[in-house]
Amino acid sequence: MKISPAVQAVNLIRYIGDKVTELGEPIVQLTPENFYEEIGSPSARFAASLLSGLCDQGVVKTTETKHFVSGGSLFMNVNLTLEGWGEYAAEKRGQISGDYGFLAMEFGDTILENFVGEVVKPVVEKELGYELVDMRDVEQAGIIDNIMRIRIRDAAFVIADLTHDNRGAYWESGYAEGLGKPVVYICEQQKFDHEKTHFDTNHCTTIPWSDEKSSHDSFKQKLIATLRRSLAQ
Repeated sequence: MKISPAVQAVNLIRYIGDKVTELGEPIVQLTPENFYEEIGSPSARFAASLLSGLCDQGVVKTTETKHFVSGGSLFMNVNLTLEGWGEYAAEKRGQISGDYGFLAMEFGDTILENFVGEVVKPVVEKELGYELVDMRDVEQAGIIDNIMRIRIRDAAFVIADLTHDNRGAYWESGYAEGLGKPVVYICEQQKFDHEKTHFDTNHCTTIPWSDEKSSHDSFKQKLIATLRRSLAQ
C-alpha cells in the first residue's frame, strides 16, 4: 500500500503528538531517519520536507532546524501548536479520513480471495477512486495490532465480509462503528440465506455476494450505491 503525502502528514502529527504526550515535554531532537518508515514516507528527506511544511502551516513548531550537506536534517524542541493539537485530537477520534477503504475479512478462502480481487477492489477503485486495502497490503514497522487500529482509524470507510463469522472481521467492523466510520457488510449468498450473520449485525445493511459471474453486476451496483450514500457522495 502506497501512503499518500497527505496521510503521511497526518501520521507525522500523530507521531509527534504521541511522543510529546509520552514525554510530557517537547521532543528535544528529532531526526527524520528515526521515523520516516513509521509514518509511511519513502525516505528521510521526504519526511523532513513534510515536517518543514507542517511548521510552515503552523501545525508543528520547532526552535531550530538544521539541514546538513549529507542530506540529513535535525529539528530541535519539536511540539504541536494549538492548531496541531486540535488535529491530533480529531485524528485520535477517527474524524480525519484517509484516501482508502479498509477491508476486514478472513484470509485463506480461495473463492472469497478471488471475488475480492476480481470484483470488490476493482469496482471500488474505478467508481469511487478509493484503494481498498487489508492488513496484508500494509508494509509498516511497528506492532501489528496498533497498525491495524491506525489503518481503520484513518480509513474513509470499512467493508467487512462476515461469511466465515470471523471474529477479527467482527472486531474490526465494531471498532470502525465505534469511531463513526461508515461500515458496509457483505456476506456470501448461501451463508446469508441459510444462517444469517450474528444478531448484532443482521439488522444492518448487508450485501450478499456469489462467485457466479451472472450476479456480479448486481452486487457491484448495490455496493457502490451503499458506499455513495454512506460517504454522502
